Amino acid sequence: MRARQISLQCSLFVLAALGSLSAHADTLVDNANGYTLNGKGELVQFTAIAFDDKGRIIAVGSGADVAAKAPNAKRIDMGGRTLLPGLIDAHGHVFGLGQQLTQLDLFHSTSLDGALKSIGGYARANPSHAWIRGRGWNQENWKLGRFPTAKELDGVVADRPVWLERVDGHAGWTNGRGLALAGITRSTPDPVGGKIVRDANGEATGVLVDTAQELLTKVLPQQTEAEGRVMLDRALGELARVGLTSVHDAGVDVAQDRLYRAYADDGKLTTRVYGMIAGTDKDFDQLAVKGPLKDYGNGMYALRSVKLYSDGALGSRGAALIKPYSDESHSHGLLFYKTAQMDAMMAKAMRKGYQVNVHAIGDAGNKQILDIYQKELKATGSAAQRHRIEHAQVVLPSDIPRFKTLDIIPSMQPTHATSDKNMAETRIGPDRIKGAYAWRSFLHQGSRIACGSDFPVESPNPFFGIHAAVTRQDAQGQPVAGWYPNQAMSLKEAFRCFTLDAAWAGHQEKDLGSLEPGKQADFIVIDQDLFRMPTYDIHKTGVLETWVAGRQVFKK
Repeated sequence: MRARQISLQCSLFVLAALGSLSAHADTLVDNANGYTLNGKGELVQFTAIAFDDKGRIIAVGSGADVAAKAPNAKRIDMGGRTLLPGLIDAHGHVFGLGQQLTQLDLFHSTSLDGALKSIGGYARANPSHAWIRGRGWNQENWKLGRFPTAKELDGVVADRPVWLERVDGHAGWTNGRGLALAGITRSTPDPVGGKIVRDANGEATGVLVDTAQELLTKVLPQQTEAEGRVMLDRALGELARVGLTSVHDAGVDVAQDRLYRAYADDGKLTTRVYGMIAGTDKDFDQLAVKGPLKDYGNGMYALRSVKLYSDGALGSRGAALIKPYSDESHSHGLLFYKTAQMDAMMAKAMRKGYQVNVHAIGDAGNKQILDIYQKELKATGSAAQRHRIEHAQVVLPSDIPRFKTLDIIPSMQPTHATSDKNMAETRIGPDRIKGAYAWRSFLHQGSRIACGSDFPVESPNPFFGIHAAVTRQDAQGQPVAGWYPNQAMSLKEAFRCFTLDAAWAGHQEKDLGSLEPGKQADFIVIDQDLFRMPTYDIHKTGVLETWVAGRQVFKK
């Protein structure tokens, strides 16, 4: 509830701030403890930055030098506070975040009993809701050794259908009413790329994995535009609060694209959005009529990439593995498509000029996509589109060098490692873990990692990601020496993967990712000196102000 209140307050502040700002020629921000990377990737310090009324940087450097280049600028004194380039999340789900902030939140549930209590309480508090919706449960945190069941849900909500997405979005939990509405019985077959979890008698237990979720989601009420606007407002407020000035939205449909354009037109899009079209089916055919949208709303929105899925997630054992799971010897996980089908989808997008970004968690999923890239990069000549693999989570050590030779960007999420450490090695064993969450292996070979969080699977707070990248520890400082610390990043590398390299992964490095003349004045002010504080405290960093294109969109 507190998260929703904070996010709503942030959204209201954003709107008020935008309405109150008046136009001025130039602005000089002085007396700052500023850090940025330069064009060579070197970390440089500065005390002042000036930008014009279009939000473009005029100069960065010492107070005297910058003042000389913007002599008539309005001056803002930072009082010695630390100023950084705006941070970029290279993989998130904006409307998913907004949905999380408007529905039942199970992200912090530590037991099945506690989750059931929250679900029952939420249902009682919202008697008018035709469906009870929520997200965030994780059976691994509940120490169940199994998935929860519909019967357990029926014990707290039996009068209405319930649909609760797992933390990773790759499984969902429903009750008896939900199963009935979806028409799921013991005779319902598992769809390709999905699994209906069943008991010893073959009856559906209430959990649907990966594409099996579509059996239920197709009977959910259609989201209205008004509901979409509420979700977007909440999400934008939260993104500004945590210091994200740009995000790559991993899966945009026609309705969401329409809202993004409307918000950009109305000056309400307070975080830049680099969109990935969700799939290559109907939405792609409609959105791709005029080809990739490289810039809309003066740099606030782009739609020049496509998001596809090769497999599921590790936590729900949907990630596709070459050899069986170490803790479930009869399962290899799930490839969503046969190679020929996936090849056709990727080639379709490439030939239309789109960057292709494919979700791949397991080593079989990553291998399938690398094999297709190897074939289609030659056939389509599309290497300049900077294709990506999203997550690149468990990769055969022999496949890691292929990312570099094929120029495929590993788009990775540092907090996945610290969240998954309680189950990852149990799932894949001590040998395969050597190619998992392997940031140092990618960096050592010269790959540019685009960092993100996969929010709302994880918190959108980028300082959680920087902390995890550098320490390989969770917020409680565990494990003390870090989880496989040989794969950690340096602080400068982690900073770079949330700034310059994330911008590069979105074809936006000429405008975003660092504070240099000619670039956009996207920056944040924080309450600690990131480069002098203890690394184990990085996750405690607080954002005081967020600025996008020279306009303040958040102030604590």
